Amino acid sequence: MEEKNRNSFTGSLGFVLAAAGSAVGLGNIWRFPNLAAKNGGGLFLLVYIVLALTFGFALLTTEVAIGRKTQESPLTAYSKVHKGFGFIGVFAYVVPFIIYPYYCVIGGWVIKYMSTYLAFQGQAAVADGFFGGFITHQWQPILYTVLFAAMCFVIVYKGVEHGIEKYSKVLMPILAVLVLFIAVYSIFLSYTDAEGVTRTGVQGLAIYFVPNFDGLTFGGFLRVCLDAMGQLFYSLSIAMGIMVAYGSYMKREVNLSKSINQIEIFDSAIAIIAGMMIIPAVYVFAGKESLDAAGPGLIFVTLPKVFDSMGSFGQYFGLMFFVMVLFAALTSAVSILEAIVSSMMDKLKWSRKKATLVMALITFVVSVIVCLGYNVFYFEKSFAVVKDGQILDFLDYVSNNLLMPIVAIFTCILVGWVVGPKMVIDEVTRNGEHFGRKWLYIIMIKFVAPVLLVIILLGSFGIFG
Repeated sequence: MEEKNRNSFTGSLGFVLAAAGSAVGLGNIWRFPNLAAKNGGGLFLLVYIVLALTFGFALLTTEVAIGRKTQESPLTAYSKVHKGFGFIGVFAYVVPFIIYPYYCVIGGWVIKYMSTYLAFQGQAAVADGFFGGFITHQWQPILYTVLFAAMCFVIVYKGVEHGIEKYSKVLMPILAVLVLFIAVYSIFLSYTDAEGVTRTGVQGLAIYFVPNFDGLTFGGFLRVCLDAMGQLFYSLSIAMGIMVAYGSYMKREVNLSKSINQIEIFDSAIAIIAGMMIIPAVYVFAGKESLDAAGPGLIFVTLPKVFDSMGSFGQYFGLMFFVMVLFAALTSAVSILEAIVSSMMDKLKWSRKKATLVMALITFVVSVIVCLGYNVFYFEKSFAVVKDGQILDFLDYVSNNLLMPIVAIFTCILVGWVVGPKMVIDEVTRNGEHFGRKWLYIIMIKFVAPVLLVIILLGSFGIFG
């Protein structure tokens, strides 16, 4: 493989923090706690951890190894592995290209709420219709979206070492401390409602950690597994081109296997702690039924009500929470943008400056359309798979439920059966490192992962109920 001049992370720490920053995003904060609460608590956690160490490990290792071996971004890396499979790179490029504009819109929502709490107007966020009124406003969401996108573009524009790595080393430790502090505080909360019933954070923690097998059927267990596998795509940034791009910036001498292990541990820990942060607090102040909320409803509707119930400290708690959410959104959005920009640089031979500026213009146009999808461009529900009939929901479904499983399935076929697992194994052990899970990797990438991915893809069409 021809060596090439390429920006790189300064070392293992820079890569791990950047990759973990990509993994720790909005999906971990608003999706993971909801899935855990509705899927038997500790049962979901157990299934998730097992899958993360097997299924997730195989896909994550594959993508990072492809990136480092080829020294290419996702759009061009797959054709370097095998000319007949370059189409995977196209799909892997399209996924972040679709996701990034609407992710910036959601990032704008986070800034709106953070600024509301920063102005000590947290009670306004509790009012009925506050969230709906904001996202359906014609201009406000656009302004906040542009602000969030600008922050991402500045980081990516500065490059790998002075942009992504530098900011990850600052944001990720702060993010970890905030998540841990909020989680510990949530556990010690208690509240007595008008009927004299007292709910505690410890009880909420039990809902989260203690496996619930009541009424569990085979179909129900399959649903738990499908949800856990789907969450892994969000949590580990799999099949989005991100890990291929970041792998291409990893220095040859860095221990790849050890770095993968660290990403798995960091990401799983943050995801689990995110649940500890949200589930006890929502249970204490809003009851168990409120845990059914998912997505934007959990963060932007349910949690402000929780903060309001905390009294005077709720204002500060809400501010800390949305600062933490902003950091998580930023680190993930930056990685999504980098997958796009690096692909433009490698395929079109553009400079980072040109690729970033062109993507800024494209993002502005598409994100404005997404924002207006809640008012001017709102359409009645016409697709069975789209929940609410907004442009954002449609883009999310296409990227996450269709394209990402397709990218992962063909990646398994390419590495498992066409070029062979040896390609990845050789890259992992290129400096003589020990690959402790080598046989697990071979079994997963050749047999187990492809089957699970096909099940996920079929599940996205509602085949399993």
